[in-house]
Amino acid sequence: MIPGFQELFYPLLKIFEDGQVHKTSEIYEKVAENLKITREARNKYQPSGRQTVYRSRIGWARTYLYKAGLIEQVKRAHYQITEEGKRVLNNPSIKTIDYGFLRSYQSFRDFQRPKQRKEAITKEELSPEEEFIESYNQLKESVKNELLQLTLDSPPEFFEELVVKLLVEMGYGGTIEDAGEAIGTSGDEGIDGIIKEDILGLDMIYIQAKRWQGTVGRPEIQKFAGSLAGKKAQKGVFITTSDYSQGARKYVQDIAMNIILINGDELTEFMYKYNIGVTDKNTYILKDVNEAFFEV
Repeated sequence: MIPGFQELFYPLLKIFEDGQVHKTSEIYEKVAENLKITREARNKYQPSGRQTVYRSRIGWARTYLYKAGLIEQVKRAHYQITEEGKRVLNNPSIKTIDYGFLRSYQSFRDFQRPKQRKEAITKEELSPEEEFIESYNQLKESVKNELLQLTLDSPPEFFEELVVKLLVEMGYGGTIEDAGEAIGTSGDEGIDGIIKEDILGLDMIYIQAKRWQGTVGRPEIQKFAGSLAGKKAQKGVFITTSDYSQGARKYVQDIAMNIILINGDELTEFMYKYNIGVTDKNTYILKDVNEAFFEV
């Protein structure tokens, strides 16, 4: 029998007690071994038939611990316990970890709460449809966070290809071949590439793509604007995996050029929307009764 979702939190954290870095594949094996979960139970699939119940529960338990700050991701699919995680395990009064315990951490509460809703709300206040949407948004944010981490871990050349594919899917650049010849090859005067604004190439958009973790400030945007001026261009897109300072955002509002700033959250939002680096897992269609059908 597979333990419930919340029952896996503490046993999973214990795996990291040694302070070593553990791969995701290791985690699945060690938890099953420690809890004596049979191979038969571990091979039981969800109704969708796409993933086993065990792997799904362990995966989400790992995400919850990560969002609470009890473990950290050191690189793709590799995790390690944090100082806070050690403190929890060293506390003799803490024998279990549940959803309520994780909510004591602000980072976990932020993860649980959709960005557009800031007021406190309990599940008891939600209708079934609202609760469904809340769960969907939570799943979506988790996917976006993983997309951002994988993007940061990828080589610079891969990031350039990612940007090309995304812009083409959004309707720019004509074809992958056309866009690929332009972006990532100019590399001069602070411009990483050029892409067609439309399929006919009636106008061109200049691209700057920065795979950063620190805040992009005004000087970087000014440098990019200067590069556009040198090309007698009026349109540019600056894409970063991090975010922009207030000064940088104000600068693009005050100049005559049309420069669009895309930060890490917006980048992964577009990737999610245009299916870059993601695949459809399950599709659920909510239906309502057509009362007009029964009118006689």
